[in-house]
Amino acid sequence: MSVTIGTPLQSSAFKVLLLGSGELGKEVVISLQRLGVEVHAADRYDHAPAMQVAHYSYTLNMADAEELKQLIQQVKPHLIIPEIEAIATQVLVDIEQQNIATVIPSAKAVNLTMNREGIRRLAAEELGLPTSAYRFADTLESFRAASDDIGYPNFVKPVMSSSGKGQSRVKSFDEVDAAWEYAQTGGRVNQGTVIVESQIDFDFEITLLTVRAKNAETGEIETQYCDPIGHRQDSGDYVESWQPQAMTPTALEESKRIANKVTIALGGCGIFGVELFVKGDKVWFSEVSPRPHDTGLVTLASQFQNEFELHARAILGLPVNTTRHSVAASAVIYAGVDDHDLSFSGLDLALVNPNTDLRLFGKPEGFKRRRMGVATARAETTDQARELALHTATQVTVQQN
Repeated sequence: MSVTIGTPLQSSAFKVLLLGSGELGKEVVISLQRLGVEVHAADRYDHAPAMQVAHYSYTLNMADAEELKQLIQQVKPHLIIPEIEAIATQVLVDIEQQNIATVIPSAKAVNLTMNREGIRRLAAEELGLPTSAYRFADTLESFRAASDDIGYPNFVKPVMSSSGKGQSRVKSFDEVDAAWEYAQTGGRVNQGTVIVESQIDFDFEITLLTVRAKNAETGEIETQYCDPIGHRQDSGDYVESWQPQAMTPTALEESKRIANKVTIALGGCGIFGVELFVKGDKVWFSEVSPRPHDTGLVTLASQFQNEFELHARAILGLPVNTTRHSVAASAVIYAGVDDHDLSFSGLDLALVNPNTDLRLFGKPEGFKRRRMGVATARAETTDQARELALHTATQVTVQQN
């Protein structure tokens, strides 16, 4: 059966509702609009990046079940794409069960991956995938016990957070109480529960962008993989990424096996950012996001179809192409200040090299460690691409008005 898309703003429109309108969502909106989709973007604050390019925008508390239900009833979307954690996921489960709309990639996937406890138990306990040792704790007393049980150093993360918020590395028992307090204040939704993970001795970590999309000839859902993306994090937040990451054939096959197993269990179509730790031929599962991944911004420079185009095509039932055409890297541009109405200078200097590019996200407010843009670069080797991307990012100066 062929895929049919109507005309935006007409009665035939194919409607997509984006829940969370950050920089990744903005690129998804652009990709969907190029394919004739009518896009509705929602977030907790006005003028979020994806709102600036969507047909319609809405500001609401998406963790409020009634507000979310009312929005869905108002828009009547064909597809719902959650982009952040702070969402009343039970509403999405109900919507899917009642066949009101399709949740991308599935309500089950969104429900499990919004909460680190759900996805870790699925991966380790149901699927038997290799992971770090872990414990969950929901009180300070149980957290102290879990930390001692896991040993030091360990990593602490709220079960609901992203971009490193609320995460810390605990080197000794003396740091446990402070880590608990930071986790309680740093999560997207304060549920009180944290995960304590043992430290794995790994060589590097990767994101394996995994795409579940329909085969145009058979109609069957197939799994395809982008080349592995290496990345560097600071306090759990991505700072730079590059593609491809060199690794052994055995480790790559194991990475694909793990990614395939977890994405099949989650179901649906679209792109998944599967995070993995690698040491030699050994691979451990870390996390999975059922949507484009921040480290995948490098694909804007490296692939024929970037991760956002792959996501848009897959969720619409269209063929995808994960082929890479270049070695590339990306580097984050931070605000560096806590202020509104910022300006960006030095763009001409940043883009002198024809193999560089920029994305400025258009966020209305900056914080010292808030991502306001990203630089990308292509080169002969990943080391050269990383150096050029970092140089490009440093040429951009963020100014208070």
